[in-house]
Amino acid sequence: MNEQSAPPATSPSRDRSPAAAGAPAADPHGHPGRASAPRGGWLGALGRDLLTVEWDPLPKMSRPRWLSRLPHIAVAYVAVFFCFLTTEQLGDHYGVTGGPPLVAALLTGASIALAMFRPMAGWWLGLVAGGLSAWLIHPGVGTGQTWPWTAGGLIAFAPVLLLVALRVPPRVTVSAVGVPVALTGLAEVLWQPQHGQSTVLTALLLYGFVGLLGYALRATRLARGKLVEQETITEEERARRTLLEERSRIARELHDVVAHHMSVISIQAQVAPYLVENPSEELKENLAGIRGNALEALTELRRVLGVLRSEQPDDPANPHHPQPTLAELDGLVDNVRRAGLAVTTELAGVRRPLAPGVELTAYRIVQEALSNCLRHAPGSRVEVGIAYGPRELHLCIANSAPTRPAPPSHGAGHGLLGMRERAGMLGGELAAGPRPGGGYEVSAVLPMDPETMKD
Repeated sequence: MNEQSAPPATSPSRDRSPAAAGAPAADPHGHPGRASAPRGGWLGALGRDLLTVEWDPLPKMSRPRWLSRLPHIAVAYVAVFFCFLTTEQLGDHYGVTGGPPLVAALLTGASIALAMFRPMAGWWLGLVAGGLSAWLIHPGVGTGQTWPWTAGGLIAFAPVLLLVALRVPPRVTVSAVGVPVALTGLAEVLWQPQHGQSTVLTALLLYGFVGLLGYALRATRLARGKLVEQETITEEERARRTLLEERSRIARELHDVVAHHMSVISIQAQVAPYLVENPSEELKENLAGIRGNALEALTELRRVLGVLRSEQPDDPANPHHPQPTLAELDGLVDNVRRAGLAVTTELAGVRRPLAPGVELTAYRIVQEALSNCLRHAPGSRVEVGIAYGPRELHLCIANSAPTRPAPPSHGAGHGLLGMRERAGMLGGELAAGPRPGGGYEVSAVLPMDPETMKD
């Protein structure tokens, strides 16, 4: 009875990779399906990926919500830290002071902050900051000092690479790692100071590790997003299948009710001429037409009913089992009591026969609610209340908190869906939820007047 719907799953983060998105790729101008044969081949496509500056913000944390912006705060702190560190190293270790080192420090911090929103733009800005720092410190490099990267600049570019690898396809990540390493090696070959210390091996190891880490985190995020998406689709399909099965069951039961009334109409139309003295030919003809239409409708109902029952031949709603009514509620309650559940019933108002559809729906709602009590609230006390109003029938099935753990349920968990479908079919309402003091409650309001029922 304590059925709860799963929280809505969150949507996976956007990714520029067509393979990850499962949709045709788009060209740089946003036209879908044109990237299958990019101009200039894969090298041209790679160049366009490296040169893009599109908006792609760093996703927020899904849980906990109050820490959703924690990654952005951490990245901003790192940007400010490396901005000051760059200024300190350029001035104290390499003797570069004035405005240019301040510009290099601001560019270093800005590249990390920009990579949160435009990863490739931040990457290019980081390369510019590294190149400017290398040019500024080149004349003052002493024995044992690193070049072209400073120690802080080498580490400062790692967060930029990580932010890039988290949001771009693997081939772009490889290029984003390879380009700075290649430029570092080229600069050392062409312009290495006499006493400078090489940084190409350190850059290769550090940036390679960061690239692999970003790729792994990105793959994990995409896989988790796909899993959530598939679970959502599966849950929706299960709910849809359960709804269709419940509607089929309702249709089979109501077909029995309608077929019974059509049979009565046919018999009454056949007998009516014998109850009137000297009936006119016109009356006989009209009654014969009524009987013929009733028999034809009854034949169609039996044909449809046969199709519905052939799908589930073992369903209890078959021609040999009349549809239950509230008159059989005492037997249902006795069965539940024998199963070990303490059930009390209370009746309010004047008990009277209702429309067959209302009787059947009310019985099924009480039956399903009691079944849920047995499954989900063992040892609880259950109260079943039925109130006959002037125009509506009120149902309330409430249970206390269970006294022992509920066994694992192998059902689909959509009993409430069927009850709501039955109540809605009659134009009624059904509500269900936990009680303030523990336990669970199901209440329904069903209209008694058949004219208020939905088609």
